[in-house]
Amino acid sequence: MRHFGEHGFDRATTRAIAETAGVSPGLLRHHFGSKQALREACDAHLVKLISRINEQAGAGMAAGGGVNGVNYVAASMAALGPYQRYLARALTEGWAEPVFDAMVQMSEQWLAGLDERRSDPPFADRKARATVGTAMALAVGILHEHVSRGLGADVSSEEGAHLLALTLLDLYSHPWLSPEEAAAYRDALDKARTGASR
Repeated sequence: MRHFGEHGFDRATTRAIAETAGVSPGLLRHHFGSKQALREACDAHLVKLISRINEQAGAGMAAGGGVNGVNYVAASMAALGPYQRYLARALTEGWAEPVFDAMVQMSEQWLAGLDERRSDPPFADRKARATVGTAMALAVGILHEHVSRGLGADVSSEEGAHLLALTLLDLYSHPWLSPEEAAAYRDALDKARTGASR
């Protein structure tokens, strides 16, 4: 993962990866077959890790309500910290589809529960909201150096993760638009689209 993160998939070599791991290139080929299969194994490892974090967050919400659930932000940042460079490179270069797709599926499950408590119907379907929400959440990890600089604390530290969690809590609980403003903007978008199609 470190080699893929630092050099990208095309420039990383199985020889260099094997050397870093302290094994022979032949052993690497024996276990994984190819560099592509090795990358797929990296993605599968991340899917398992993220699934475990998601399950812990769900258990925290069920056991202790929002406080325990919000704590998963700190736990997830710490757990994913060593993989940030790999994730950033993989996602911006268009691979790691299984990781992104698994996160979208998990987001859909969270939204299913949240949608039951909504008093107003959503503007977009659940998969669309889960997809964009996942991309926005992953942006914090990809841009973690900029986010840390803006927050004044490393988001992978306890202090930074706490500040990030507070900020996310504020953003989710106090939307920038009122329901009336959002409805007006949606109507304007619909009118603009109808006008453009004529």
